[in-house]
Amino acid sequence: MSSEIGPDATGVGWIFEYALVDRNGKHDLSELRSLQDWFLKFELKTIPNVAEVASVGGVVKQYQIQVNPVKLSQYGISLPEVKQALESSNQEAGGSSVEMAEAEYMVRASGYLQSIDDFNNIVLKTGENGVPVYLRDVARVQTGPEMRRGIAELNGQGEVAGGVVILRSGKNARDVITAVRDKLETLKASLPEGVEIVTTYDRSQLIDRGD
Repeated sequence: MSSEIGPDATGVGWIFEYALVDRNGKHDLSELRSLQDWFLKFELKTIPNVAEVASVGGVVKQYQIQVNPVKLSQYGISLPEVKQALESSNQEAGGSSVEMAEAEYMVRASGYLQSIDDFNNIVLKTGENGVPVYLRDVARVQTGPEMRRGIAELNGQGEVAGGVVILRSGKNARDVITAVRDKLETLKASLPEGVEIVTTYDRSQLIDRGD
């Protein structure tokens, strides 16, 4: 279990919502959610005074490992050892810099697991005869959805993925919303063909009516 500090926001900081919609049926809910989690979310969080961008809906894809306890016992491997091997194989290593042609390049080693084969080839231990025991020898690795606690639906037309932009406490909502709209308009060109961003809530309309 890990702890983290929540965003610098209030209960009324919810200022803008959007949905990712696939118009041509080529992208499933997990792909839409990945676009939100690994692209749109990070881009929007660079906007000044955006405290958080919360992801909603879609399907979060994860790697699922089904361990065979009988095989673990046969190889003399414990679950904590499997966990340790997974953690050790899924991290980045720091690097240094290399100078070439009067330019300096940062070098780092990326060890993040990116496929089922990467998981299957993790070495858990080396036997007395020098033969390695791989994760594939004691477990089955597959991709599947993370446990879902709700869905996001758009106008009764089906499920979508999307995001909620949360304003930093005490900041100007209209200015931030304008920046969010401009950023999303720019990002549209980078989305896969057929994927659209649909605004589902914009507090600036409420602000304008109150002026």
